[in-house]
Amino acid sequence: MNNLLPWSPLKNMRHLSSHLAALVTFSNTRHLLPLLQKVNRLVCSPLKNLHLFAHLRALITFCKSLYRLLAFHVSPFFFQLLYFIILSLFGFLGLKVSKPRIPVPASDLDLFFTSVSASTVSSMTVVEMEAFSHSQLVVILFLMFLGGEVLSSMLDLLYSSFILFKKQSLKDRETPLPLKQHPPMSTAHQIEISLVSMQKQNEACTVDCSDPSVAKNDNMGRLRQNSIRCLAFVILGYLMVLHVAGSGLVSSYMRIMPSAGQVLRNKGIDIYMFSVFTIVSTFASCGFVPTNENMIVFRQNPGLLLLILPFVFLGNTLYPPFLRLVVWALEKVTKREEFSYIQNNYEEMGYGHMLSYAHCVCLVATVFGLNLTQLVLFCCMEWKSDSMEGLNSYQKLISSLFQISNARHAGESVFDLSTLSSATLVLFVVMMYLPPYTTFLPSARDRENEGRKEKRSLKECLLFSQLCYLVIFVILICITERQSLREDPLNFNVLSITLEVVSAYGNVGFSMGYSCQRRLRQDANCRNEWVGFAGRWTNKGKSILVVIMILGRIKKFNINGGKAWLLS
Repeated sequence: MNNLLPWSPLKNMRHLSSHLAALVTFSNTRHLLPLLQKVNRLVCSPLKNLHLFAHLRALITFCKSLYRLLAFHVSPFFFQLLYFIILSLFGFLGLKVSKPRIPVPASDLDLFFTSVSASTVSSMTVVEMEAFSHSQLVVILFLMFLGGEVLSSMLDLLYSSFILFKKQSLKDRETPLPLKQHPPMSTAHQIEISLVSMQKQNEACTVDCSDPSVAKNDNMGRLRQNSIRCLAFVILGYLMVLHVAGSGLVSSYMRIMPSAGQVLRNKGIDIYMFSVFTIVSTFASCGFVPTNENMIVFRQNPGLLLLILPFVFLGNTLYPPFLRLVVWALEKVTKREEFSYIQNNYEEMGYGHMLSYAHCVCLVATVFGLNLTQLVLFCCMEWKSDSMEGLNSYQKLISSLFQISNARHAGESVFDLSTLSSATLVLFVVMMYLPPYTTFLPSARDRENEGRKEKRSLKECLLFSQLCYLVIFVILICITERQSLREDPLNFNVLSITLEVVSAYGNVGFSMGYSCQRRLRQDANCRNEWVGFAGRWTNKGKSILVVIMILGRIKKFNINGGKAWLLS
């Protein structure tokens, strides 16, 4: 009955509102009508607000329950898979609702393809970028920002914090409360049985909390939770500072250099939109640029390329070393034990990008070694080629450095890949296949783990290696595009398909494109477009490439697949 008392005034208010409405309906008094309508609104508005609040509270409760279900009962693989699928669906709806800047015959599959390409930071294009309106570019920008490795990796950190909280709660629930023995009480004190019982519980809790081992475990658990929280704030600060600084630098350059700003003005692209979009895309290793030609139109602006180049490394291959450097600097400045705990117990953080000092050193050496090798080979093969026409020596060097740096997962391009030699393309295929944290010199712990024989489950034995998956995908694409392979062999060949598949699986975005001039049978209706090679594929081929991009985005969960297969 007490639960029904608070709702009795609401029932009275409903009856009052209904009587007022009837009075307003049948009233013929002209001066009374506005007053009664005002009273009716004042009475009914709290009821509507209460209903709205109840629905909102139910929605929040449902979201919390769903998130806890996913965090506690779903593996990280399916958790991230569901994240990218839902993100791609929302992106598709945003692109579908917004009107394009230039009317183009883009199908729903092309829009969904673009949404998946942005959310998985693959930058595979099937629609010209200048055809998207300002609102559609904003949708793509948010997809790249939310799908970037730095921000999406916080899902792992959040997952580990929830698992830690669950283990701690289960431990507290299973720990019995120790009882302290007391001699029998006299009859005179029986009337104070409740007070004595409360005193016993307090004394037992005091004894339990005074145990050094229990207190130490509680302190370590609390320190670990605080360290995970501090690491999350460090990542967010790292993310925001670099985006704000990079966007400001690029927009300032565009206003200072008239040649670069004139390119955007001729295309009708806002400078601030270009700056923010390009920095978000580069830091997320996506490779989308608001211009159709990507960065080819800016290859004679080496200053702009040098401003964008550091963000290629800060958000991808060199993210762990710089993250550890930031944590080390904060520990020296603030003297907080959380930052020291993060550096010494990086494996317990549950964050795969927090690596050891030795691993970070090996990673930096490997990245610069691979880039130097690429730069030497690229300059030797392409320095005097037609792709370098119109550039001086300094512009050639900076453009070459920018191109080979983007071959490791960033995907922005200053050269038309179809004009490069086959040897250069094969080199790019190898670089796109390598994971971002490939190291040449393994640590002692890695060698120890490799020498240790572990029992594998049936699921691990059935998993293929990443190279096997790439071979399967290339075969599938060759089957779906077999007619074009016969009729248009200069555009459709195994090398171009392999580069497209590896680029999608590596989430890079390199593509050889399509040229009407390379057709053996000239077609008057053929029109050259600034889209990727996949833009000329069939719907079946595009659908397979969508699956490849999603699987490539979560390939870190199968990084050790195929070890059950022995070649002898």
